[in-house]
Amino acid sequence: MSALAQRLSRSCSRHLSPASLRYFSSPPAPRPSTSRLAPTLPRHRAFHASSVSAHGAVDRPQPGTGIKVHFKDSKGNLLKTVEANEGDDLLSVAHEYDIDLEGACEGSVACSTCHVILDPDTFDLLPEPEDDENDMLDMAFGLTDTSRLGCQVHLTRAMDGMTATLPSATRNMFVDGKKPTHH
Repeated sequence: MSALAQRLSRSCSRHLSPASLRYFSSPPAPRPSTSRLAPTLPRHRAFHASSVSAHGAVDRPQPGTGIKVHFKDSKGNLLKTVEANEGDDLLSVAHEYDIDLEGACEGSVACSTCHVILDPDTFDLLPEPEDDENDMLDMAFGLTDTSRLGCQVHLTRAMDGMTATLPSATRNMFVDGKKPTHH
């Protein structure tokens, strides 16, 4: 019995059980490996409150295999024709190809800075906007009958060849002139 256990035994024997005294006299048990208890996440993963798949980096398809999207400026001039994959959202596609579509809230449907005007055929292919998208569209500059938030337009094969026109201005309630970066 260790010296500590003997001292405790003499001074606190009426308060400690024999099991407690054995605890102090034996070496500590080895701790179980934490690798079996909880998997460790890679260092590059971060916690997100929103769905990661809702916005973010886009994998560019092989040339000629993707869905073609024509981006135009507010005057109707072609800015760029790009290719994207099914399921990609217009905001992420625009950021991937350096098209000036702001997206201040990074696709969380909390602003209207990714407002785009779609051609009527593409607009008709989309499901009705949710209430939160409609609320943000009400604040969009230059709202039209075929306006949508780019972060909420997910591409399908039926949209191949679509046109998305950028409005002449946006209303950024966050910080005027701030351009978010995708991470």
